[in-house]
Amino acid sequence: MPRCEDVSVDEHLRDLAARLQGPARLKSDLLTEARHGLLDAVEAYEESGVPPTEAQRRAVVEFGSPAQLLPSWQAELAVGALRGLSLRMLAVAGVGVAAGDLTWRGASWSDGPRPPAGYLLLSNSVDWIWMSTLLLSVAGLLVVAASARSTRPGLLVAQRAVGAGLTGLLALAMVAGCALFTWSLSLWEAALSWPPMIIGAVLVGAAYFSLTRATRGWLLAVAR
Repeated sequence: MPRCEDVSVDEHLRDLAARLQGPARLKSDLLTEARHGLLDAVEAYEESGVPPTEAQRRAVVEFGSPAQLLPSWQAELAVGALRGLSLRMLAVAGVGVAAGDLTWRGASWSDGPRPPAGYLLLSNSVDWIWMSTLLLSVAGLLVVAASARSTRPGLLVAQRAVGAGLTGLLALAMVAGCALFTWSLSLWEAALSWPPMIIGAVLVGAAYFSLTRATRGWLLAVAR
């Protein structure tokens, strides 16, 4: 790999882009700001009589090597990934807690015999998982807000703890939710043709897909 002082501005930015992992918009903003700063430095050197190639070399050296820049940039991207994950979790959990029972309301089997105790326990567990997710999402946003004002090491630990907690809760929610849905179909065959149930299953599937992508983005951001 070429040394920092041997590369051009574009090569330096491509190297940085390849090593960074995080939200696309925030990553693009960081690289755009870096490009503007580098080009301003190149222009200043050229105006003072430095040849273009040498001007780019000096600008790159002055700007800093990937080893110098990446830790702070990647930390910023990790915070951005946690913000996105927390917001998505908050939205999905809020809707789930507020509207979870709507898929059952008015169903033909709702006045029938009570389901088994294990089913009720699983159903209550799903409710508690999403309530915990809602609360932890709020905590995540508070940690993100605090991280914007301070660089205390304890906040980094808090960021990772919240992100890991949300990841674990998502895994629990997916396993418990799929188990509850499957059990519901085995108890009430009519559930398979109940429109609110079908719509709910589609929406929940889309929510799981979105949350999984956000979780993967956070995991990749903190792994760098």
